[in-house]
Amino acid sequence: MKAPILEISYLIASVSFVIGLKRMSNAKTARNGNLLAAAGMTIAILATIILHEGPVPPLIYGLIGLALLLGSVLGWFTARKVAMTKMPELVSLFNGMGGACAALISLIEYPHISPGAGILISVLAGLMIGTVSFSGSMIAFAKLNGTLGKAIRLPFYNIINSLMLVAMLVLCGLMLWDAEFNNMINLYILLGMSVVYGILFVIPIGGADMPVVISLLNSFTGLAAAFGGFLYGNKAMLTGGILVGSAGTLLTIVMCKAMNRPLSNVIFGAFGGGSGSGSSDGSEKGSIKDISVGDLAVLMNYSKKVIIVPGYGLAVAQAQHVIHEIEELLESRGVEVKYAIHPVAGRMPGHMNVLLAESNVDYGKLAEMEEVNPEFASTNVVLVVGANDVVNPAARNDTSSPIYGMPILDVDHAEHVIVNKRSMNAGYAGIDNALFYDPKTSMLFGDAKKVLTELATELKSL
Repeated sequence: MKAPILEISYLIASVSFVIGLKRMSNAKTARNGNLLAAAGMTIAILATIILHEGPVPPLIYGLIGLALLLGSVLGWFTARKVAMTKMPELVSLFNGMGGACAALISLIEYPHISPGAGILISVLAGLMIGTVSFSGSMIAFAKLNGTLGKAIRLPFYNIINSLMLVAMLVLCGLMLWDAEFNNMINLYILLGMSVVYGILFVIPIGGADMPVVISLLNSFTGLAAAFGGFLYGNKAMLTGGILVGSAGTLLTIVMCKAMNRPLSNVIFGAFGGGSGSGSSDGSEKGSIKDISVGDLAVLMNYSKKVIIVPGYGLAVAQAQHVIHEIEELLESRGVEVKYAIHPVAGRMPGHMNVLLAESNVDYGKLAEMEEVNPEFASTNVVLVVGANDVVNPAARNDTSSPIYGMPILDVDHAEHVIVNKRSMNAGYAGIDNALFYDPKTSMLFGDAKKVLTELATELKSL
């Protein structure tokens, strides 16, 4: 009697995952979508524990309860306390934990699999992909929080990575088809090789490519979880893994398209770790000019159209609430205000969307790159807050630039461009920005929250 109820519970959970993911595609319904998917996962977990066939020692139930309690408390407080600037690191960390779980499932279940059983493919694939996702995510985490700085490129690293991957696949093949190789020693060898490959896979990729890497590793974790679903015949686990894997893959493709670069170029020729070209002090590019907060307030107050370009600097300063206040002040004066969102702005896909949603910015005011680029020519003022590489004209004009060919926001087509930065340091890609030396550009130096608060005060006094 338990089995049909369990299957129905898994079906309900799977449907909630699909509907929840659909609702997450819209900012207005994303919160409810997330809660719905979480409710589905809760149903799947409780049904698995309560409706399990066969005797289970009370100690096992106690250990499961303790693990659920510790994981829930730790996850809740971590997510509640994390700053918006640290959200990409948190995503990488959680994603790595998912990969580690998939790998642990394979390690635990391998001794119970009969030699030559077809399900062995799921075990080996789950171990390899889950471990690569875990170690790769940990390297991505270290890069995002600054523990690892520039990309580390070993000599002939492409050849080394390719040989390592081939060796892993050959070992998997031998374990599948030759009983002599099907043992725990080779399984641990595969585990070690997967850890090393995950590190070698991510460590040469530069910081500017991190949004793509996060999406790709996310798809790896989903795929590993799907193999776990095959292993257990668990429909909810299979559905969840497929959704995560496919969503991560599609997002990776979108990110690569936004950067006008094939995935192979990101993996084998990332630009994010270089030192860049040109100087960061303006000595070789030309002169820069400053603008005061008071002058900017007057300029924006008498504009017809203002476009705000948010970047990682806005998140660092936690200035999203102030920028929303400025938006409302300008609109009360009859100024049209929009936000231009580049697909890879920030440190992870959708970072700016989440940041602005936190300050209750109307989602309809967020314009995607393809939609907003034609509007810059008719815009009076563009305010760039903490963004750098996504507005760098070198992507269009400088064939020697590492980011040449990457689609950018055409802010330099506007009448006036104001760039708020703390200093003239290069962006995440490590290259200088020609926009800063454009005659139409004025620099507004200082912490974004402090400067924007002063700007809001000036606007109120006009």
